[in-house]
Amino acid sequence: MTRLSRERVLRAAVALADESGIESLSMRRLAQELGVVPMALYKHVANKEQLLDGMVDTVVGEIDPPEPGSDWRGVVRQRILSARRVLLRHRWAYGVIESRTGPTPAVLEYLDSMIGVFRDGGLSVDLTHHVMHAMGSRLLGFSQELFEASGGSGGSEGAEPPGPALAQRYPRIAELAAAAAHDGDSVVGGGCDDQFEFEFALDLLLDGFERLRAEGWSPPGRG
Repeated sequence: MTRLSRERVLRAAVALADESGIESLSMRRLAQELGVVPMALYKHVANKEQLLDGMVDTVVGEIDPPEPGSDWRGVVRQRILSARRVLLRHRWAYGVIESRTGPTPAVLEYLDSMIGVFRDGGLSVDLTHHVMHAMGSRLLGFSQELFEASGGSGGSEGAEPPGPALAQRYPRIAELAAAAAHDGDSVVGGGCDDQFEFEFALDLLLDGFERLRAEGWSPPGRG
C-alpha cells in the first residue's frame, strides 16, 4: 500500500471532486477513497478548509510555466489559456478559488510571476497595478458572466430568446438574444461559445494594455 502523504491526500481529493463534484467531498469520504481512517488525514491537513486550500494549490500547479522567448503578450496569453484548460478539467475549482478568504501560496506565486511578466515587458508599476485589476479572475482562466446561460456549462444549448412580452419591454436584449440563439453562421455558432468569448475579451485587454504601455501611460495627476 502506498504510504499516505500530503500530496497523495490532495491529489485524491482533486480526483474525487472531479469525479463526483465538490459537494461530495468530505474528510470521511476521502478517507474511504484512500482506505484509511479519517484521523489519518489530519496528519496532513488540519481541517476541511486546509484541504480545499491545498486542492486549489494542486490545481494551480498544473498551469503551464511561461514559455521563454515570447513577447509579454504571448506569454500572458499562453499562461491564461493554460489556466483555462486546467479549470475546464477541474470544473469545481473556480468556485473553490472564489470561496477562499485569501489567495493560497500557489495562487500568490502564480500572480507574482504574472506581475513579473508585465513588468519585464515594459509596463510601469502603475499600469501593472491597473492591469491586474482589469484582468481580475481572468488571470486564473475564468470570468464571471453577466448572465449565466440556462443550458449549463455548454453555453449554447438551452439558450432561449425572451418571450414576446419581455421582447417588447426590452427590445435590445431581445435583439441580441435572438442573434445569439439563431445565427447558425455566427463565428461563435448557435449561441455563445464560452472559449471564443473568453479569448475575444482577453485579446482586447492585451491589445489595450500594449497601447497604453507604448504611450507611456501614467495615472491622472502623475504624468
